[in-house]
Amino acid sequence: MKNVFAVPVKVSLTYLLVLCLSVLSFSCNKKQEAGSPSMISGATSKVWKASKETNAAGDKESLSSEEKQQQIQFFANGNFTQTSESQSANGTWAYDDAAKNLALTYSGNSVSENFKVTEIDEDDLKLQAPDGSTLTLKAE
Repeated sequence: MKNVFAVPVKVSLTYLLVLCLSVLSFSCNKKQEAGSPSMISGATSKVWKASKETNAAGDKESLSSEEKQQQIQFFANGNFTQTSESQSANGTWAYDDAAKNLALTYSGNSVSENFKVTEIDEDDLKLQAPDGSTLTLKAE
């Protein structure tokens, strides 16, 4: 007697294998983009707010209510705007994926800040300052 299920099972396994390879391919591409500047700015712009801070020793620091209200918006064209309830600043930003370095240069003065990006994905950005303190930002 001929097995009538042999062909559909073989075809189903082939489709399953193709589906698995497709999912693996897309997930690998996502990981490759994980450090790209578009993770910071999105397609046009992206707003980030502080969610957690640690000092250089790694101890958790409390964010003040004013710090919780501060936000930074990164634009895909390399500009940024940083705002709080009482102040606003802007400038340009650049991300070096190889060095994992985020540089912020403020307009109107010679102030520049550099941070090591220790973690980045669509929703979280963890920056380490030169003194070893860290700031975790959440995307809005």
